[in-house]
Amino acid sequence: MRLEQLQATTGPGVTPDVARLRAEVETGGLAGLVSATARAMALADGLCWDSLTRGDITAFADQAEILAELCQFDIGVRLLGHP
Repeated sequence: MRLEQLQATTGPGVTPDVARLRAEVETGGLAGLVSATARAMALADGLCWDSLTRGDITAFADQAEILAELCQFDIGVRLLGHP
């Protein structure tokens, strides 16, 4: 769900990266969640910086909120002991 939201905040050039990761997460197993979450956080962080550089505060705020939620999700996945 967070990747879907992140995808909605991106421009056309970035959308394929988010879409690929989203498809991977939706079709992959639990074992890949930690890696996929780390990649999603890196992608969201890059999008935040890009939005700030462009002065798009609305996109930045949306992306930063999603990034924070991805960080919380990552903590939860690690606490559950998924590799």
